[in-house]
Amino acid sequence: MGPWSLAHPEPVRTDSGRPSVSVDESIGHAPSDSEVALLDAILGLAADLDIQSLLTRFVVASTELTGARYGAINIVDESGTSTTFVQSGVDDATAAFLGHPPHAWGVLGSIPDDGVLRLEDLSAHPAFRGLPPGHPPMGSFLGAAVRVGGARFGTLYLSEKAGGFHDRDESVALALAAAAAVAVQNAQLYALERRRQQWLTAAQVITTMLLEDAGDEDVLVRIASSAREIDQADTAALVLPGRRGELVLEIVSGAGEEELLGLDLTEDERVRAAFDDGTGQFVSRMEGAHPALARYGPALFAPLRAAGQGVGVMLLLRRAGADPFTDSDLALSRTFASQAALAFVLAEGRRAQGRAVLDDERTRIARDLHDLAIQQLFAAGMQLESARTSTDEPVPPALARTLASALSLVDAGIQQIRVVVRTLDDGGVGTPLVERVAAEVELARTSLGFAPSLLISVDGAPLADGAPGAPAASLLDDLVAPGRANNVVAVVREALSNTARHAHSNSVAVRLMLTSPPQGSIVVEVEDDGVGVPAAPTRASGTKNLAIRARQSGGTFTLQRPPSGRGALLRWTAPLD
Repeated sequence: MGPWSLAHPEPVRTDSGRPSVSVDESIGHAPSDSEVALLDAILGLAADLDIQSLLTRFVVASTELTGARYGAINIVDESGTSTTFVQSGVDDATAAFLGHPPHAWGVLGSIPDDGVLRLEDLSAHPAFRGLPPGHPPMGSFLGAAVRVGGARFGTLYLSEKAGGFHDRDESVALALAAAAAVAVQNAQLYALERRRQQWLTAAQVITTMLLEDAGDEDVLVRIASSAREIDQADTAALVLPGRRGELVLEIVSGAGEEELLGLDLTEDERVRAAFDDGTGQFVSRMEGAHPALARYGPALFAPLRAAGQGVGVMLLLRRAGADPFTDSDLALSRTFASQAALAFVLAEGRRAQGRAVLDDERTRIARDLHDLAIQQLFAAGMQLESARTSTDEPVPPALARTLASALSLVDAGIQQIRVVVRTLDDGGVGTPLVERVAAEVELARTSLGFAPSLLISVDGAPLADGAPGAPAASLLDDLVAPGRANNVVAVVREALSNTARHAHSNSVAVRLMLTSPPQGSIVVEVEDDGVGVPAAPTRASGTKNLAIRARQSGGTFTLQRPPSGRGALLRWTAPLD
C-alpha cells in the first residue's frame, strides 16, 4: 500500500461547505504576504505547460500555503484505481516500501465533487479502517476535487497540519484547485496540438516513402513505429488480412515482437469491428483477448480504411497499469491510420498508372518502328536490289561489293529493329532479372497474405551487392539469355500463384540458384510449409505449364515433399543458353 492508503468501505458523509477565497476584496486594501504568495502560485501554475511539472508545482504550493506536512494529487480511472500519483512530504524510501499509490476508496472516495472534505482526525471518519504498516501517521485532513471540463480530473489530499485546517486553508485549496484545473486544461490543449503536429509529420513521411517507391514492408514498419512513439505505447502492431480472410498480426514494433508476430486475431470482436465496419475504440484492459495480449493493459484499435474498404487495423498496446488511452488519442490515431491507408491506395494507383503509360508508350514506339522504320528500310533495300539488277551491262566489281554490303546492312538493320520491337512489346526484358524476380515475390504478398523469402545465389554464393566477394546482380543478366530469363520469371510467378491457391501455408521460400558455364544451369525452387503434395490433384494446369516450360527449355520439373517433411518443394531446372 502506498502513502495516503486508506480502507475502502462505502463513503458515508461529506462536508458540502464551499468557503470562498479569503482574499480581502475591499477597495484600497494592500494584499498580505499570504495573498501575494497565493497569486504567485496561481500565476506559476498558469505558466506551466508540462503536465507532470504542473502537478508537482500544484502539490508543493498547496502544502506550503496551507502548512500541511503531506500533500498529493491522485488521478484514478473509472474503477477508482490510481493511474497517476504525485506527492510531497513522504520520503522515497517510505513510498517504495508502501508500494502502489492509494485508490479512491474509503475516506478518499468520500471527497465531494464540489467543496471539500475537512477532518480534524482522519481516523474518526466512519469510512476509516486503518493505515497500512509503515504508513506515516495522518491526523488532520483536507481533500478537494480538481475538475477539468466539468469532470473530476484528480483529487487533492492534504494532511498533518499543526492545529488542524481552517476556513482559510479551504479557500486556498479551492483557489489552487481551480487554477490548477485551468492550467491542466491549457497544458492538455498544448500537448494535443503538439501531438497533432507529430501525427501530421508522420503521415507526410509515410506518403513521401510511398511516392519514392520504398518497399511496402518498410512503410508498414514505419507506420507502426511512428504510432508507437507518438502515442507513447509499449507496442504497436498492424493487423493485416491473410490469404483466406483471416486477420493476422504481421507487423510488430516494440515489446513482445516474437510472441505477437503472426498471431491470428480473426475472432477478436474489437479487431473484426475495426476492420469490417471501421469502428475504432480503446479499452482500459485487454480482457478476453488472446493469451499473448492479455498481459497488456490499455489498448487502442484504429481502422486502416480507404475508399470505404478495410485495409487493416492499427493496434496500440500499453503495459498493465499505464495511463489509459483517451478520446483524443483515438481521434488522432484514426486520422493517421486513414491517411496512411489512403497513401497506400494512391501510391498503388500511381504505380499502376505509370505502368499503363509506360506500356502505352512502348507499344507506340514499337508500332512506329514496325510501320515506319522497317518499311522504309525495306523500301531502301528494294531500291538497292533494283539498282544492282536493273542493267544488262556488267556491274563493276567495286560497285557490286558496295551494293551487296549496303543490302546486308539494311537486312541487319531490319532484324535489329525487329528485336527491339519484340523487346518493347515485352516490357520486362529491359529490367534486370533480379528485379523482375523480386517484383514477383513482392506481388505474391497479396495472394499469400505474407511476404515470401527470396534467396539468389551464383555458384553457391548468395547474391548481395556490396558484400566482399559476393557476386553482383548484373552477373545474372550476363549469363541468362532474355528468353530463358522470361521463363524463369514465369516459373516463379506460376509457382507462387499455385502455392497461394492450394498450399494454405504460413511461409514460402523462393530460391534461384545459378551455376556458371561450361556446365551452366539455372534452378528455381519454391518451398512451402502447407498441406503438401495432394495424392490426386483436381487441377494441374499450373504444374502442367511448368512442366511444359521445363521440357521446352531442355530442363526438368518436379513437385515433391521437401527434406523437412512438411509442405511441398517445387523444383524447375534448365540449362543456360
